Amino acid sequence: MHVFEAIKVPSKHHYLVVMDNGLVQVTLSNPEGEVIGIKYNEIDNVLETQNEEDNRGYWDVVWYEPEKQGSYDKLIATDFKVIVQDENQVEVSFTRTWNISLRGSLAPLNVDKRYIMRRGVSGFYFYAIMERKEGWPDVDMDQIRTVFKLQQNKFHFMAISNDRQRIMPMPEDRATGQPLAYPEAVLLTDPINPDLRGEVDDKYQYSSEDKDIRVHGWISSDPPVGFWMITPSDEFRSGGPNKQDLTAHVGPVVLSMFTSTHYAGKEINTEFRNGEPWKKVFGPALVYLNSVSSEEKPLNLWEDAKRQMMVEVRKWPYNFPESVDFPKRNQRGGVFGQLRVHDRYMSNRLMWADSAYVGLAAPGGVGSWERDSKGYQFWTKANKRGYFSIKNVRQGDYNLYAWVPGIVGDYKYSANITVRAGSNINLGVLVYEPPRKGPTLWEIGIPDRSAAEFFVPDPYPTLANQLYTNHPEKFRQYGLWERYVDLYRNDDLEYTVGDSYHAKDWFFAHVTRDVGNRTYKPTTWRIIFELKHLNNNGHYTLQLALASATDSDLHVRFNNPNADPPHFATGTIGKDNAIARHGIHGLYRLYSIDVPSVLLNGGKNTIYLTQSRSRSPFQGVLYDYIRLEGPPKT
Repeated sequence: MHVFEAIKVPSKHHYLVVMDNGLVQVTLSNPEGEVIGIKYNEIDNVLETQNEEDNRGYWDVVWYEPEKQGSYDKLIATDFKVIVQDENQVEVSFTRTWNISLRGSLAPLNVDKRYIMRRGVSGFYFYAIMERKEGWPDVDMDQIRTVFKLQQNKFHFMAISNDRQRIMPMPEDRATGQPLAYPEAVLLTDPINPDLRGEVDDKYQYSSEDKDIRVHGWISSDPPVGFWMITPSDEFRSGGPNKQDLTAHVGPVVLSMFTSTHYAGKEINTEFRNGEPWKKVFGPALVYLNSVSSEEKPLNLWEDAKRQMMVEVRKWPYNFPESVDFPKRNQRGGVFGQLRVHDRYMSNRLMWADSAYVGLAAPGGVGSWERDSKGYQFWTKANKRGYFSIKNVRQGDYNLYAWVPGIVGDYKYSANITVRAGSNINLGVLVYEPPRKGPTLWEIGIPDRSAAEFFVPDPYPTLANQLYTNHPEKFRQYGLWERYVDLYRNDDLEYTVGDSYHAKDWFFAHVTRDVGNRTYKPTTWRIIFELKHLNNNGHYTLQLALASATDSDLHVRFNNPNADPPHFATGTIGKDNAIARHGIHGLYRLYSIDVPSVLLNGGKNTIYLTQSRSRSPFQGVLYDYIRLEGPPKT
């Protein structure tokens, strides 16, 4: 066994801190606390040595004071301390303390960056404690993350899931490629690897939902070494389990995203006003390195990384971080119960909340968890009968939230829940009554907060990423918004209830129409349906659920395409960018629209849906689900 070390050695610019457990050696700048070297196996430094030392492994925050220009803060520390050092573990701390003289130059945060190395673990853990004191200036933070940039001449193969793995382009390929309409996308015109010629590269094509970002990374073939980011918990991430974010991209770059406005916009930025205090622990996560012999398949590294990920998940919450701000298992509590659904128009009996997502998050309104980035969130997936158990919850006050695949809307438990160390709170049977006014007359789509069930076209052959050819996530191809005018050249989409039986008859994105010369116009979709028996004495209801919106204003009209004002309008909504960034969903929005019977006809009816804003091709909405309900039955 090698004794762990945390030592200072002279360097050109500063002292260095070196941690070594005999498997991996990590070199950190002192007192800045950036990772400048990782020695593993036959590689002296897996990080890109052509980069400056402060551009290899680092934290950063995108921040700004209201109404001011945004900037990056790389959270450069000013003090170093060894927290613990023995034969089993070393933990080191790099801290920075903010004061008013730093206003405008650094994000108003106290920062404690921690790195841990343990006996027998082929890698190192990292986490950070960020804090604001009461009375500090207003600030917005759009993004908090860590970044690791690997050697370009070694790491060429990226893996982010079992079915999303590929040899990646080189940075030079993007530099020589053709920039496309959306800034991050490049057509590879003369790549070093000729097999990639004609493909599109866009870092957002490799986004995933937070619940699925457990392990991702890169493989070097010579020598066969893997570099992996393992994140065993989502408790410190923002926006809930379905929030999408970046994973890895050309560089080669490995990311650990803690908060961001991706697929949500400013509605989910971390905003502080009126001197609000705050403290949060981000992590720990694990940088894991592995290797195989040259005779073995390099993909065995991916399989081993998945096994290590499961080991880390079982160990969560870790018992070894030394910060008092990270509670151990015996300092946490739990909540359990059963969620059922009461919708008398679907069943006379209570229904099981099959596979419901149930979570604890900061107190707020119904669905507020999706826009929360300040607090901790704890989610689980209920079983087929709606039983759920949320374990290892930090002490605090929460609301319990849920949503059920196949059921419209959001659930919120009526009372606040206070979790204490060792508590195990049984909530019993909870009943969700989803938005409902009357019986279903017809419906389009599946209420699952995604547009994936609708018609997703093939990309233009000249704009394809071969990874997503014949792939279930074909919506991640570039430029699909442009296919709308190919399919609907002379008129907009028309969906006839009863004839258009399938969700595949509904285009996945309601976008603008390109009329040439970088000019776009609104599009109006029509839903045609029959009402054999119009109830003149009652009100109908249109349940309209959106999976995403980007700088849109959706107008709804009934039987009069020229009604001014429209019978319903959302107003300008959304900065999700899910259409341009291949996301299939962003923030969820539900509108229960009252429809007086005077607006409807006995016989044929038409609903006109107009996305009225049209400055760019990226404006539009993704529908989740549409349902027309008849008047309530007595």
